[in-house]
Amino acid sequence: MPDTVDPDDLRQRLRAARRNLSALERQDAATAVARRVAVWPLFGEVQRIAGYWACNGELDPTPLLEAAWAANKAVYLPVVVDTPFRSLRFAPYRAGLPLRRNRFKIPEPDVAPSEWLAPEQLELVLVPLVAFDAAGTRFGMGGGFYDRSFAFLRGSRYRGHQPLLLGLGYEFQKSVEPLRRQPWDVPLNGVATEVALEVFGRTGAMERG
Repeated sequence: MPDTVDPDDLRQRLRAARRNLSALERQDAATAVARRVAVWPLFGEVQRIAGYWACNGELDPTPLLEAAWAANKAVYLPVVVDTPFRSLRFAPYRAGLPLRRNRFKIPEPDVAPSEWLAPEQLELVLVPLVAFDAAGTRFGMGGGFYDRSFAFLRGSRYRGHQPLLLGLGYEFQKSVEPLRRQPWDVPLNGVATEVALEVFGRTGAMERG
């Protein structure tokens, strides 16, 4: 099917729509997502979960991270590194621990690099997004950090293995038209919104739950 979505235009419109949500709308959506994902069997099985620090109207994963802490799971937040080039490592985090701001002014756990995990060591990664489609293609902010960090998942020997990438977003961020997937894009294994948890099957179709 030919691509009909302009990536820059879509990013601009959906980022504006996120920012225009009221505080109550954001809180309600974050709570609904947390309730839905917390009862997902896979969530109960994993122990090492990466979240993110929500900014620019992103779906806030905090209620879901609180559910992870309550279940004694280890939670990590991304740390921007230059080696490998402009990619991510993941630092342990609990509420109240010291934070520092990175070059993009996003808070990161203030811990020694010896405590960071590589992307391959995680089991479930909660991924922010600007848009997604019915085949698991994701548009982020355009920096490519997640695609570079999880590029190894495109290899055949990692197909079907952890970590699994679960996008978090609002239902209005789902594109009816297919998004253009670039060769370097790493597709999502599923997406959770305030409406549904959708897990991608082997055929590329989504299973709603």
